[in-house]
Amino acid sequence: MDTAEEFTPGRPGEPAYLRIAGELRTRIAAGEFPLGSPLPPERELCVELGVSRMTLRRALGVLEQDGRVHRDATRGTFVSEPRVQLRLGSFSQEVARAGRHPGAELFWAEERAADAAVAAGLDVAVGHPVYALRRLRRSNDEPLAVETTYYRADLVPGLLDGDLGGSLWEEVRRRFGLRVTRTSAELEVVVLDAETSTHLGSRHASGGLQLTRRTFVDSGACLEYAVDVYRADRVSLIIERSVDEE
Repeated sequence: MDTAEEFTPGRPGEPAYLRIAGELRTRIAAGEFPLGSPLPPERELCVELGVSRMTLRRALGVLEQDGRVHRDATRGTFVSEPRVQLRLGSFSQEVARAGRHPGAELFWAEERAADAAVAAGLDVAVGHPVYALRRLRRSNDEPLAVETTYYRADLVPGLLDGDLGGSLWEEVRRRFGLRVTRTSAELEVVVLDAETSTHLGSRHASGGLQLTRRTFVDSGACLEYAVDVYRADRVSLIIERSVDEE
């Protein structure tokens, strides 16, 4: 235990790692460490700040949770760009609206029979034919989310034969004349498993945001059921709705 440095000069009773995190946060905001640049090696920072490596690593952990830095096991600690702000809707459109370039990497795609969870999500019977696919979604080549998506095969026959590297909503509109009119979503905070962490370039067991979505088209049918897992340190999900006041 790092008892010798549990509390250091600063605000009374403030743990050393929080003071160090605050100091580094201020220096990052002032531009001393530019976006995308590496922080000095841990050994140098420990000497400069007068703390042990354990205390420094706790401070860096706070900054990582805040999305201010990201750590690479082989290259060190880097200053992160601000979180990408996304609203509920098309990933491609939201990333483009943020001034970034959207991308998608297809892991797999297949036709299958809906199990109980997928059937409930799509409002169909168990065994109903669906298209299932999993993609890694990128922003400026940075991995942000793993999407697992299910579509009613009877509404979009042959969907998997088309372009799966861009906006599927746009593909649905263009090829099948269906227009997305409504979405609903449930947001949860999750711990990333080993596979998802690897895909997203995050440390195992780091925090994630899981968005379970249902997408409806102009006929009222539920077209899409999806489970999207985002890097919590790189994405802010914005939920907006109008409020009727009496």
